[in-house]
Amino acid sequence: MAKTMLAARLHGPRDLRVEKIPYPGEPGPGEALVRVAEAGVCGSDLHGFLHGRIGDTVLQQAQIIGHEFAGVIEAAGPGALDGQFKPLKPGARVAVDPAQFCGHCEMCERGVPNLCLNLLFCGLPPLPGCMAQYIRVPARTCFPVPKEMSDTAAVMLEPLGIALHATDLARVRVGSSVAIIGAGPVGLCILQTVKLAGGRPIFVSEKLPWRLELAQELGAIPIDAGKDPVRAVLRATGERGVDVAIEAAWADETVQQAAEMVRLGGTLAVVGISAEDRLTIKHSTARRKGLTLLFVRRMKFSYPRALALVQARAVDLECMVSHRFPLSRIAKAFALNAGYKDKVNKVILKIGEIG
Repeated sequence: MAKTMLAARLHGPRDLRVEKIPYPGEPGPGEALVRVAEAGVCGSDLHGFLHGRIGDTVLQQAQIIGHEFAGVIEAAGPGALDGQFKPLKPGARVAVDPAQFCGHCEMCERGVPNLCLNLLFCGLPPLPGCMAQYIRVPARTCFPVPKEMSDTAAVMLEPLGIALHATDLARVRVGSSVAIIGAGPVGLCILQTVKLAGGRPIFVSEKLPWRLELAQELGAIPIDAGKDPVRAVLRATGERGVDVAIEAAWADETVQQAAEMVRLGGTLAVVGISAEDRLTIKHSTARRKGLTLLFVRRMKFSYPRALALVQARAVDLECMVSHRFPLSRIAKAFALNAGYKDKVNKVILKIGEIG
């Protein structure tokens, strides 16, 4: 009998099922087979769950979803080198970068592999996602983690990597005033990387009170998004506005809010993904202010830096985790997260716990 495994497949909007599917098979040259331990639910996963698409990528057939994950190397193919260019061995605990770049196109050669012309990504066709017992990936996307690092922290290296890229791209410097819209997991990671980069003051606008409280605990000046956040930021900056605004709320109106918060000649970085695949911003606001508008596309080679920050305890990733579910309860986990119930912040799926 052919070997099988359990995986969560999205069949359509809100139609998420745990099913038996074929085992991915042994790894080929330069590949690794990962036994998934934990996976995180990302905002982009919620787009797929709610709408059956993300941006212009539309679900055409049942798809294993998920891209934030950590696990154990079950097997390594010939010539398998990890993300640090060292031999990858079975039994190693790893965090996995979900982006698979080709390494030889124009954009890769320019040093921007996040814009690779042949980029593949776990959980988006044609690649299966990580919400399965096993997944086969290029060995170079695997980054061994130290024994003292939890699986949960290893999973959270992915959103931390995005935060590092966003902070780099926005060129936050010592003394830069910053406004972050959205205190979900990515926004809270950005808050911490901006703080490490020397940003000050850092305002965080959020509509969910429990997330706003956590942002304040992590060093932000809290702004209630339900009470005219633009006016609050302008008032706090003497009507000048902030040097940098970073939109991480997954909402359309928040891009315009960020533009209004930024000073003349300032920078607006967009991290969030619009549910309607549209950018909503007044041309006059951006033009008259002479804004620099940037879009954050995943990350570059960020895992080594993210690992170092966690090992140095310079960031707190596990404080964001509010819920944990076994794989068998994934539909409930997604429904809770999509409905923002029970003070949800970050949901972790314990793939190794089936029921």
